[in-house]
Amino acid sequence: MVVVLLLASLGCTGRAVQEPNGTRTDVRHLPIAGLYEKGQMDVGPLPQQPTTTVSLAQDERQLRAWLEDPAGPTEIWLPERVFQGDWQIRRAVHLHGEGPGSVLRGTGTGTVLDVEADGASIENLTIVGTGSRHTHEDSAVKLRGQHNRLTRLFLDRVLFGASLQACHDCQVERVHVIGRDGVAEMRGDGIKLWESHGSTVSHCLVERSRDLVVWYSRHVTLDSNVVRGSRYGSHFMYAHDAVIRHSAVIDNVVGIFVMYSERMLVDGNVLAGARGPAGIGLGFKDSDNVTVRDNWLVGNTAGMYIDQTPRSPDKPLRITDNVIALNDVGLRMHAQPHGVIVTGNDLHENAETALVDGGGDATTAQWSRNYWSDYAGFDLNADGTGDVAWQIKRLSTELTDTRPALKFFYGTAALASMDGVARAVPVLASKLLLSDPLPAMQPHKLDQVMP
Repeated sequence: MVVVLLLASLGCTGRAVQEPNGTRTDVRHLPIAGLYEKGQMDVGPLPQQPTTTVSLAQDERQLRAWLEDPAGPTEIWLPERVFQGDWQIRRAVHLHGEGPGSVLRGTGTGTVLDVEADGASIENLTIVGTGSRHTHEDSAVKLRGQHNRLTRLFLDRVLFGASLQACHDCQVERVHVIGRDGVAEMRGDGIKLWESHGSTVSHCLVERSRDLVVWYSRHVTLDSNVVRGSRYGSHFMYAHDAVIRHSAVIDNVVGIFVMYSERMLVDGNVLAGARGPAGIGLGFKDSDNVTVRDNWLVGNTAGMYIDQTPRSPDKPLRITDNVIALNDVGLRMHAQPHGVIVTGNDLHENAETALVDGGGDATTAQWSRNYWSDYAGFDLNADGTGDVAWQIKRLSTELTDTRPALKFFYGTAALASMDGVARAVPVLASKLLLSDPLPAMQPHKLDQVMP
């Protein structure tokens, strides 16, 4: 019941609620500490005034002259008005708006703000009017160099939002990105990190974009972000030593997917509402030394998908202290797992607890002290763990593995009846899918929902 209330409060089929200024979204129900304040996410520009004597650009001509002058001001403020044009920054300049009305409006033919510098900072602006060329990745902001910073930006109805290309030790924080209407595949990426080592994306809100991308980038941290209504909430590829934590990834086609990456931490996230045939809350392919802990995977087609992860059993995938609930399939594995350790999780009311494609089983994984909502065992010595193992033996799984056409009947009364008969007469279900020798009698954290 607690998980049902959680899923309802997350609004996993709804859209973000925009405030009139387009910079704040109601996330009051998200069970993540520190992600919201008074029911609203604190992103985008705010009214601000310069605290010192600075250069205040009055029009496009003055702004362009200052940006192009190598000896121009290092701190430039923009009043609340629209500055029309596409802009380039090639030096360490601090460009700061006075509020949401400080707008860079592009020509609609390319990238609005192209930054190639070290130590530049873009803050407190609204940016609109990108081009529509995927081949050129027309973006609100392109960022190259190192030690650059984007903060409190509102990137409204843009093709690509913030695109970091070889931007090392850069920061993107409190940025609100709204993509364009249309199918997700034809949008650009809300935030993209390409070969941008040591960079951080934190407290950002991405809506209706294609993906939040981290590719070919080491030591990247995604912290306390919200991604909703997009294709991939976060897509990692060749992204070694990455961390994604304390984020809410909701109503996307896929929540988080990780490919060809090592030494990754997925910690304290909510992954909900990834529905449809491709719906996956959290997925891994050909990755090693991965830790998944303290996450909530709720209401997805597949809560977690595992494909050849880890590639080597001595570089394990550790799945600990997560809630995996109300998914069509809790854990789906593409092949028989080796080096997968599953401990201390709550697996609650999933239509299918676990599936292994290709006729395999999950007995080679290590299962221990997980809570299974359909466990019917007993605990005579009152030590908190069941006295008999929790096992999955499914006649329907054996039938569908040998006759794939029968998968059409998943979720029907016919296959459910077969499994019921197999439980009553266990000899009929000869295939053991998995076994937890020490099942927990009570859930570990299902009641830990924030008000």
